[in-house]
Amino acid sequence: MRALTVTPQHAGTAALTDLPEPTPAEGELLVEGIALGICGTDREIIEGRYGWAPPGRDRLVLGHESLGRVRRAPAGADLAEGDLVVGVVRRPDPVPCGACARGEFDMCRNGRYTERGIKERDGYGSELWTVETDYAVKLDPRLERVGMLLEPTSVVAKAWEQVDRVGARSWYAPQTALVTGAGPIGLLAALLGVQRGLDVHVLDLVSDGPKPAAVAALGATYHSQPLADLTEKLRPDLVIEATGVGRVVVDAMNGTAAYGIVCLTGVSSGGRTIPVDAGATNRDLVLENDVVVGSVNANLRHYAAAADALAAADPDWLERLITRRVPLSRFAEALIPRPDDIKTVLTLD
Repeated sequence: MRALTVTPQHAGTAALTDLPEPTPAEGELLVEGIALGICGTDREIIEGRYGWAPPGRDRLVLGHESLGRVRRAPAGADLAEGDLVVGVVRRPDPVPCGACARGEFDMCRNGRYTERGIKERDGYGSELWTVETDYAVKLDPRLERVGMLLEPTSVVAKAWEQVDRVGARSWYAPQTALVTGAGPIGLLAALLGVQRGLDVHVLDLVSDGPKPAAVAALGATYHSQPLADLTEKLRPDLVIEATGVGRVVVDAMNGTAAYGIVCLTGVSSGGRTIPVDAGATNRDLVLENDVVVGSVNANLRHYAAAADALAAADPDWLERLITRRVPLSRFAEALIPRPDDIKTVLTLD
């Protein structure tokens, strides 16, 4: 079978590799790969900046934004042949730490977790793959064309859960939400905000193309003005930050209403400095009871919430997020971002 593989931390090694078909172990599903979402993490691994192969191996099968159809299921499983499934990315560390021992492996304390397609476990970028039944999420059959959005939606579902948990420290009745960044994470964050009945605003650099149109179709409001100007006008109750851009992060922290919450989901690159009045930022955070929280990855609870959110969404709107579908044989094209891209998908059939 064909698989997209790479030698982690060695740039220019991505290739289609012929691998033996996998044999499911006890308690595992055998799954036919349908599609694979491509994200910045995949590009970082291919550029040699990240990733680890399974122990004793040089190459890693890429892909963590999966979508497949069950070919064979073990007896007694809740899943059956033909079911649409997504594989969970992270596995708890073997010690385990206190968080992993309680199913909160997205909050692993010692860093010994593993991740499909990223860290010491093969990913889902192959024509066939296996997954433990406990780490397979069943999807609504109507999501066959967009189900690879589940993994990024799970990340967003966790972010919203973090916001809710912080808000619950006191009276909490948010009305206005601001999302910075209109990539897949930002747009999916906006989707969940709209589903919660909030007045959702999305900020990005571009002023035309598929991003503003997708925001408008969602019933949210799109902006492309400087963030500091926008927050001064909106005074949002909460911000989901999905760019990782340092200036945007700081302006978001300084721009909420009193008792505001900023959830950071974008990962910043190092090596750039910006002037920051740390004293003024500290003063605002303290005197207004503001909170800034980081959020990454997802556990099984978040995958389930994400599956519910996608099932409740308009499938035509979800289709708007997938701006390119590229066959596996031309994988190199999918790895080069284009100006109008939102989500690029590799088809595995």
